[in-house]
Amino acid sequence: MNPAPHRIDELRLPASRDDDADGAAEFREFNELCDVLALESWGNHDRTSAALARLRFWQETGYGRTRLFVVRSEGRMVARASVRLGLTENLDRAGIQVAVLQAHTGRGIGRALLAHAEAAAAAENRSVFLGSTQHRADFDLDGGAVVRPATGTGALPAGARSVRFATAAGYRLEQVERYSSLDVAASAPEFDRLESEALAKAGGYDILTWTDRCPEALLPQLAVLMSRMSSDAPSGGISYEEEHWDAARVRHVEKTWREAGNTSLVAAARHRDTGELAAYSVLELPAGKPWLAEQDDTLVAAPHRGHRLGMLVKIANLRRLAGAAPAVERVTTFNAAENGYMLAINEALGFRPAGWDGEWQRVTGPGLAGE
Repeated sequence: MNPAPHRIDELRLPASRDDDADGAAEFREFNELCDVLALESWGNHDRTSAALARLRFWQETGYGRTRLFVVRSEGRMVARASVRLGLTENLDRAGIQVAVLQAHTGRGIGRALLAHAEAAAAAENRSVFLGSTQHRADFDLDGGAVVRPATGTGALPAGARSVRFATAAGYRLEQVERYSSLDVAASAPEFDRLESEALAKAGGYDILTWTDRCPEALLPQLAVLMSRMSSDAPSGGISYEEEHWDAARVRHVEKTWREAGNTSLVAAARHRDTGELAAYSVLELPAGKPWLAEQDDTLVAAPHRGHRLGMLVKIANLRRLAGAAPAVERVTTFNAAENGYMLAINEALGFRPAGWDGEWQRVTGPGLAGE
């Protein structure tokens, strides 16, 4: 039986959240829908974003564009979809997300939204569709039926609605990411010991820190590291083109973070003899969530690995929380399940599993469907 048709509307972002801005009321309702969907999935606001942040991150830039779609029931928004399009690299790809309020599942809304989002992506000449599913950590990895990616590392519950939805739509699980949380107060007593052990392996490096804006003299080197982040991070069965980062792109991201209301704590390791930046780590303090910090990128350049620099830059940022954001109770982060090196660092720091994200892919290009 074919699902009943559902009207799908595209959301037009307002210029601001002001009450008199064109589209502001609709955006506020959309923002509320996003919050409720996150609460249904996680039971807290850790994975929500402030309205200002969403508005800023979804606005079109020279690097990317996002299209947003909604379905209403009895005049209220009950489901959403997004299509994220890169404009400088990976021009054959689109990131697609679909979510439906629990009370409205089972009516074909998700299928209709996914088909609409895929058609919108295909109209932009995208033939590789990427999506993700979210799962709390309390499912049985050993006794229950699971789905594993081609990497063989990590698993998702086979019976989860979102897993069955993605599989039925022709998507393949390519990677599992661990979503982890650190209790700052409980973990802080271990930082001295971990830092001391790391320093014993890190002779010849200095740790530098800054907030929000990279010092001008370090900008070209930070751009190189950020380029490597786009290709060095494990991506399972999904291949990405390396992003090209230059000083302008770094400044653009810094400006975006600030305009979203975030504070960014950055720590970097510099090789003393050459002056080369060898590692960096970013800790975000998101607007509207004083209890939370979000661990963002961490990268150690290949020639400098083996000196515990990843541990040192992470601890440098975590120590800064006491002064920059004393109300922070926990830090969250994501790591590929196969990224044993970074997971080992995080586990030593005190991060514990809070959930799992599945990264899914569907390839629609001619002759590529089996790749």
